[in-house]
Amino acid sequence: MIAVILAGGVGSRIAEETATRPKPMIEIGGHPILWHIMKSYARHGIADFIVALGYKGYVIKEYFANMLLHSSDAIVDLREGKVTYHSSRLEPWRVTLVDTGEETATGGRLKQLAPYLHGQEAFCFTYGDGVGNVDIAASIAFHRGHGREATVTAVVPPGRYGAIDLDGIEVKRFTEKPTTAGTEVNGGYFVLSTKVLDRIEGNGTAWEQEPLESLARDRQLCAYRHPGFWHPMDTLRDRNHLEQLWATGQAPWKTWE
Repeated sequence: MIAVILAGGVGSRIAEETATRPKPMIEIGGHPILWHIMKSYARHGIADFIVALGYKGYVIKEYFANMLLHSSDAIVDLREGKVTYHSSRLEPWRVTLVDTGEETATGGRLKQLAPYLHGQEAFCFTYGDGVGNVDIAASIAFHRGHGREATVTAVVPPGRYGAIDLDGIEVKRFTEKPTTAGTEVNGGYFVLSTKVLDRIEGNGTAWEQEPLESLARDRQLCAYRHPGFWHPMDTLRDRNHLEQLWATGQAPWKTWE
């Protein structure tokens, strides 16, 4: 299965970090948060990724283009003009990097990836700015079991995000800005049928609005409940909190060896 990761937003609420790099490239423990997300998927057997680029997307391209060098011991022979790699610790991933435009909304970015999802019945989809110890394999099995078009991972957040009104596993209503605290919210980590791409009108469509709302209205959206750890990285305070968890060996999202 392919995992799609949105990595094109500006990240204006964490501008201290994003002036020179896109938000998914902000580091936790010396690795971009994008790497942490991909490691979580790889832990569940997913090693084929599509990353939707936008703001400063070249930084992400350069990161993956140079990953072999960064993950290996190397001899650089300046006289012969060649590099010999040794003891590579390279991740066994296939990463497709797609420029989707700096101003494109979340749904528009997803729709632009349709050619790269051709032949896929379903795929994983998440945001490039949050981590959790979600059982991704279980969410995929859950999605296949209910037979609807879309599964969203419902989490209990440290703050307020798009709220999910549930009736059992069925999403009855999706609200982008909830008015009450204590609700379960959209934690990303979707599993989607490629049919959902037809619900996205164009580049200006936000995935969290009409597409998700229409899926809920049509009873095609179910929630995989994740009671464990989940945390976004929206602010510098969030970033520092995640860094502290990693530095002290208490990062709940680190489920890989």
